[in-house]
Parts: sequence; C-alpha cells; structure tokens
Amino acid sequence: MTEMLPRPTARAEPAADEIPADGRRRSHTFPPESIAQIQRMAEEGHYEIRGWGAKRALPSFDDLTFLTASISRYPLEGYREKCETRTVLGSRFASKPIELDIPITIAGMSFGSLSAAAKTALGTAATAVGTSTTTGDGGMSTEERAASQLLVYQCLPSRYGFNLADLRKADAIEIVVGQGAKPGGGGMLLGQKVSDRVAGMRTLPPGVDQRSASRHPDWVGPDDLRIKIEELREATSWEKPVYVKLGATRVTNDVKLAVAAGADVVVVDGMQGGTGATQDVFLENAGIPTLPAVRQAAAALREIEMEDQVQLVVSGGIRSGSDVAKALALGADAVSLGVAPLVALGCNSRTYQRDGISHDATEDYRALGTEPGHCHKMHTGQCPVGIATQDPELEARLDAAAGARRVINYLKSVTMELTTLARACGKSDVHNLEPEDLVALTVEAAAMAGVPLAGTNWIPGEQR
Repeated sequence: MTEMLPRPTARAEPAADEIPADGRRRSHTFPPESIAQIQRMAEEGHYEIRGWGAKRALPSFDDLTFLTASISRYPLEGYREKCETRTVLGSRFASKPIELDIPITIAGMSFGSLSAAAKTALGTAATAVGTSTTTGDGGMSTEERAASQLLVYQCLPSRYGFNLADLRKADAIEIVVGQGAKPGGGGMLLGQKVSDRVAGMRTLPPGVDQRSASRHPDWVGPDDLRIKIEELREATSWEKPVYVKLGATRVTNDVKLAVAAGADVVVVDGMQGGTGATQDVFLENAGIPTLPAVRQAAAALREIEMEDQVQLVVSGGIRSGSDVAKALALGADAVSLGVAPLVALGCNSRTYQRDGISHDATEDYRALGTEPGHCHKMHTGQCPVGIATQDPELEARLDAAAGARRVINYLKSVTMELTTLARACGKSDVHNLEPEDLVALTVEAAAMAGVPLAGTNWIPGEQR
C-alpha cells in the first residue's frame, strides 16, 4: 500500500504572481492528494487502513499559553521550592486507589499490536518513574505484569484474553467504551500480527484478521454498565478502582452517565489519539479534539458536583509537559500517553541497535512505502524498529532495557517541564493549575477551551 498523502487544508487564494503562467491552479476540492486517494480506492476496491492518529490540523493545546507570575502573583523558585506531582486515582469507591508519583500514565496498547519487548520496556519505564501502564486489548502478558508495578487491566467489547485470574492480579480496571481514534468503531489486528502466541491468548486462529465489536455484547445502555461495574467490583472484593474510557464525542452526557453508573475514574480520549490500525476515515472524521473534550468533561463533573470524587484522565495527542500542564489547568487530574512513549521508545527512528551496533532502517521503511518520521504502518506488522510487530527477527531489533531508559528520560523530562510551568504560575502543586492561568491565541481555541482570547476578557460563546 502506498503512503497516504496529507489531507487538504483550507488555503487562501494564490496571489496573481503565484499562478503559473500556463494558468494551472490547485483545486481546493480535488487537490493532487485527493485525486491520488480516489485513484487508489478505484484500483484496490477498499478504504485506507493505517495506524497512528489524526493527521489533519486541529485546534490543540498549542493554541493556549500560560499567564505566568510576575507582580500580581509570585512565581516559585525552582531549586528551592517544591512542586508536588503526586496523584491519586480511584478514591471514590475502591479500597485500594492507585497512587502515582506523577500525573502522567501510559495508555492501553495491546500485546499483539505491540511486541513483548515493547510492552516490557513501557512497563519498566512506568515503574521507574512511579506511574501505571495499561494492558490494551487481548489480555495480560506475563512480561507486562512482571515489568509494571502498577497495571491497569482493560475490559473491551471483544473480551479477547479476558481472564478473571488476571483481572485480580491487576491494580485497576478500565472498561473501554470507546477510544478517540475510532469512537463508535471496533478494534483491528490484522493477520500479520496474529502470531501463534497472540492467537492463543485471544482464542483466535493464527494469521487471520481480528476485528473487534464496536460495543460491549452484554449491555445496551448505562443501566447495564452499572451492573457490569458492580460485577467487576464484586469479583475483585471492591479493591480495584474502575475506570470508564470514552472516545470524545458527546462528552457532557457520556461523562455524566459514566459517573451515574459508578465509575471511579473517567478517561476521555480526544480524536488526536493514536491506534495500531483502523480506517483512515475514522481517524480524520470522527470525534472531537482533546482541547474541547477536557473542558467539557471537567464542566460535566462540576455540574453534577462530582469533581472532588471522580477523577478525570485525558488522552489524545499529548506530547509535552506544556500539554500536560494545560490539560491539568483545564480540569484533568492526570493524562495518558500512547504515541509519545512509542516515539521515545524508537518508533519512527531512522536507526535501531542490535548487538551493540547501530543499523540504518531507512530501506526497511521504504519497502513499506514510507520514510522514517512519516511511518504510520503499524498495522502491517513489519515495524522496522521492532515495536509494532510479532515477527521475531524484527522484534529483536528492540533492546527492551535501552528502550526503557529512553522512555524514562522522556517521562522525567515531561514532568520537569510540567513542574517548571506550574512554579512559574506560582503553584506548589501541579493540580492547583486552573483555567484562569490560561489564555487562547485563536478565537476557535478560546471558544473550545472556555478561556479568554489573549489580550481580552472575551470568551467566545459566553454572554457578557
């Protein structure tokens, strides 16, 4: 399959001196990339499937900036005054809530979508920095449980690999109703990744495409969700926190219903969230961005007076300490990262290390029709750096110990960025960041985040 070209974005009419002398002009409706996509669909007879997340330009945390302290507020001194990052998730009903050193967790990514070495590296890194990782679809691998001090066990519509004994070994449970990359759609694991071991864990035939259901088979509404949550609590003696994960669409009502069903933690995943494989049409045209999703979710908790009892975790395209700080300021208690830790692990890297020797993977990327830095071929199982594969030869390209060190460095750096910004805003705890610490740089971001446009006191959409 050829590399998918970027989708067109709005652009101004070209100036007269930019129009070629022969009169050729780029069509807004049918630019060359749209024509190429139509031609591929006509030739191959199917839609595009790929990994990663939405590639279109979307309003994001980049469109916000902090109002840091000066005279009206005093900043904290970074080398003398502490900024607390400790985070507790699941304190509503669970007798053993999750206690994290930082408000940054690793999102659910399955063994199957990722290699065993990748899952081990992520678990090792999460343990080192005092946070949690998450199983993803397909069950719990022995390597992941051994590497992860704190492990969240996902319950998805597929029930692949779902095991009561493993559930009880976990530290928290996450019921996945949907995810930001494909809200309303089921998961995919193409046959190239369904190895004998993966097939055995999921009770599937090897080498056959796996397509998960788009909704849980044993409920049709929030009343059934309440019953399922109670069943899971009883099965784990009311010890484990129960998260409910939603793809960001109808956020306000979905959050309120999840809380009414008994969730300890609500996870809201914006449309920038990544995936191992799904239809491109989902990635680019379903859900809402993370920026408005976090604001709507936090407002929903306030409206039902549950913001102090139910924690909010936000995910989808979060990359840096500034992204984390802005999510917390808008009302999140923690964030969950997926794609960014994979990049830290080596995803899209030009080289890989094997037997202490650096090897160039450029030709392997080109064999997939892409280049390092542009790869979204996770669904193929032919990951040139050994992360998104079940091929033993390719998996050997990932040194789990070295990869874990890179992820540890990344997570520590993100945390330092977060606390640097919080101190600059005069906060002794990152959870004290608040909306009034932010302004927006665009009208769209101001309306979506519910903060003023920079230099004004105007929040679009609010009555004055």
